Amino acid sequence: MKIWYFHHYATPCEIAGLHRPFEFGSYFNKSGNQIAVFTSSYLHYAGENMIKGKEKVLLHEYDGVTSVFVRTCGYQNRINRIMNMIQFGQRLFGTAKWFAKNYWKPDIIVASSPHPLTVLSALEIAKKYKIPCICEVRDLWPEVFFLGGVVKEKGLIGKFLLHCERLMYEKADRLVFLKEGDHIYISEHKWDTANGGKVDMSKCAYINNGVDIQLFDKKMAEYTYHDEDLESSKFTIVYCGTIRPVNNIGMLLDVAKKLGDDVLVLIYGMGNCVGELKQRVIDEHINNVRFKGYVDNKYIPYILSKSSLNILNYSGSTYNWSRGNSSNKLFEYLASRKPVVSTVKMGYDIIERYHCGYSVDECSVENIVKLINRVKNLPLDEYAEMCRCARTAAEKYDIPILAQRYERILKDTIKQFKGE
Repeated sequence: MKIWYFHHYATPCEIAGLHRPFEFGSYFNKSGNQIAVFTSSYLHYAGENMIKGKEKVLLHEYDGVTSVFVRTCGYQNRINRIMNMIQFGQRLFGTAKWFAKNYWKPDIIVASSPHPLTVLSALEIAKKYKIPCICEVRDLWPEVFFLGGVVKEKGLIGKFLLHCERLMYEKADRLVFLKEGDHIYISEHKWDTANGGKVDMSKCAYINNGVDIQLFDKKMAEYTYHDEDLESSKFTIVYCGTIRPVNNIGMLLDVAKKLGDDVLVLIYGMGNCVGELKQRVIDEHINNVRFKGYVDNKYIPYILSKSSLNILNYSGSTYNWSRGNSSNKLFEYLASRKPVVSTVKMGYDIIERYHCGYSVDECSVENIVKLINRVKNLPLDEYAEMCRCARTAAEKYDIPILAQRYERILKDTIKQFKGE
């Protein structure tokens, strides 16, 4: 198969960000397929624009996967970010035409959300080439906007966004959700055929994010990260990821204050909340928290492996967790063979399913402290068993296994489109 993968925020694995298209694409290539990932030149998580000059497109190859960087503006505010989305959606048409003329045409397009512009553009491009288009649902926008109070669901903008979302689900040849329970969203809105809508639920599939176990272990062995705090004899809690409102790191500082000085909390990552949180540490004399800043992705496996416990820290109010979790950091946490504590209760709970940690029933500082202390005070044999269970869970979500499932979906979609 020749596959075009449209993903606005796709990031090569060497850089912090969303690696799914490159991780899956590498394995698609190894089984004889050809893949090109079309992504924005401005990398959302790294805050860097890959196109420095006036070029419209930049091509690069990562582990056999062709990356097509589409020129877009950078952003530091909401207006510029919306402009970035519009640019990417519009410029996909010209970029696709140029790539098809100078390189190769696809047999199928995979178009990833969150926002609908990428998918709606992909559907039109697929129609032109008379090929199927898979809508990959990474995040359920505009639901996130509604929950965060950014847009009113019953307002004019909210209704328009819902209309666009419904259209892309109806027109896609296949829907691939990243969270186990996301398909329920369609029936909740009565967009499925059983409720009088047009979405055939039989075209829904589920392929979670995961972790490349072999690559994770290779990085852990080869890229050690020298940090004296990682060698501390204290019980060490590690958080790795972005530091934005949805990650609710402020609550983690409150937790640290309750845990005492025999526990060390290490926070790796950057985001727009770092400055105020660092000031809190100073003002409130929180002596057991260290902000470590951005670290190269290759060091993450080693850092996680040196923890006593890895924490999955989120806000329970700005996101609907009832349909499951597909965050990359969860699977990296599990691969590191360390217990995980989640500060929110999620549906289809992987942590509880595989007995590799705890999730709070009700999010509060006291409840999180209680669960951390429960892990901290486990007998050595029970702690070792929890570590073993974490690794077992990670192996269920190994990228090669997930990629094989995805490849079958791609092939089946092409056959169904052709009427075979």
